[in-house]
Amino acid sequence: MKTKINPLWALFTLAAGLLLPFNSFAEMGSGQTLDLTQHWVGYTAIAIFVLAYMLVMAEEFMHLRKSKPVVLAAGIIWLLVALVYSQHGDNHTAEAAVRHNILEFGELFLFLLVAMTYINAMEERLVFDALKSWLVRKGFTLRQLFWITGIIAFFVSPVADNLTTALLMCAVVMAVGGENKKFILLACINIVVAANAGGAFSPFGDITTLMVWQKGLIDFWTFFTLFIPAVVNFVVPAAIMSFAVSKDKPDVIDNAVPMKKGALVIVGMFIMTIATAVSFHNFAHLPPVAGMMTGLSYLMFYGYYLKKSANGKKQAALAQCTDEHSIAAHNDAEFDDNYDIFNKVKRAEWDTLFFFYGVILCVGGLGLIGYLSLVSEFMYVGLGATTANIMVGVLSAIVDNIPVMFAILTMNPEMSQGQWLLATLTAGVGGSMLSIGSAAGVALMGQARGYYTFFGHLKWTPVIALGYGASIYAHFLVNAARF
Repeated sequence: MKTKINPLWALFTLAAGLLLPFNSFAEMGSGQTLDLTQHWVGYTAIAIFVLAYMLVMAEEFMHLRKSKPVVLAAGIIWLLVALVYSQHGDNHTAEAAVRHNILEFGELFLFLLVAMTYINAMEERLVFDALKSWLVRKGFTLRQLFWITGIIAFFVSPVADNLTTALLMCAVVMAVGGENKKFILLACINIVVAANAGGAFSPFGDITTLMVWQKGLIDFWTFFTLFIPAVVNFVVPAAIMSFAVSKDKPDVIDNAVPMKKGALVIVGMFIMTIATAVSFHNFAHLPPVAGMMTGLSYLMFYGYYLKKSANGKKQAALAQCTDEHSIAAHNDAEFDDNYDIFNKVKRAEWDTLFFFYGVILCVGGLGLIGYLSLVSEFMYVGLGATTANIMVGVLSAIVDNIPVMFAILTMNPEMSQGQWLLATLTAGVGGSMLSIGSAAGVALMGQARGYYTFFGHLKWTPVIALGYGASIYAHFLVNAARF
């Protein structure tokens, strides 16, 4: 959970907290939790989490992978909490709480692992390269490409993740933009906004929507009621920015890239996997991750077929060879006889997956300490659900939306379905207001270094914020009956 704490204040409260006596806890009986919010352990936990997240935000400059500080912070926070509980004769509450958090992470981990494996398989089959090549060769104007890349990002991100989608569209923009810094900047901003908006109306489009769906707060089809607000979020800033994009036609020549054998089959199997996950959840009342793992087996068996069929073709080709030179040529040729599905698993974004582990356990630890209850009381009771959920989007622009959404799910405030949809929308699209507010923005700052920058994005933040406000208004109009 993001806490606006000055580092000097954190050090002061930590020092003061060390002087607090242990009897500052709430009286504890069997099955009750301790209130550690004014104890030195609570202050220490906040200081550790803030420090870890400062290191996460400095990843671009320090080149320290974001998973490292949060995984360490999670371990220290839970160790401190467990030690305090054990001093009060309770060896089970902390254990049960951390097991619950690990279970939640485990479901998210396996779900994302399957999705990442499919994305890597499609990338290896050159699906994305073929799409990029086709777009580059069509000869569109810069303004047309601005809209086309944005629209594709909007509709691809609900199925693929917004990070992969943004990287693919950025590659197209870089290929046709050349040295046109203004076009590349505007197109990258548009892609980030579109990818985040597209992910907001699908259970698969963003980690936050996936978390809400797996929690059972919103059913699969209800997410699509956010489609119109998501469109508004994308179109409003895109329409304004498009006037600053030239209508010139870039002179770009690019060779066609054919997809490898089975590329479209793998795309189809990914869609089948999503359908399997939805069916498991809707009809069998099983966790969606069980359906995703079943869908992974489709790719496993198809990978076996690719390997065996390619091996047969290679052996047949070698049998027809008459000299050592042609045998060597066939051995060097591209066959799929070494195709291994576990190579696709190996190429998953392990840093991202372990980052989720650290964040979920850190926030879970702060929740057991008692801070999430205080925040929930302040935001959802003191300010009201609507104001609180609008703030969620602003927080998501400053920090990653994952800890923000996990904190809300942990607090589990009493809200109508319309308010849960609002929280899902704002957490998904709020990160677009700053380049560091989403994984897509951070990735594009690296891919288009020198063209797409933090301050370049910041100049257009008011326009993006206008789209943010318009999407909230559209949600209240379209989904009024759900409040």
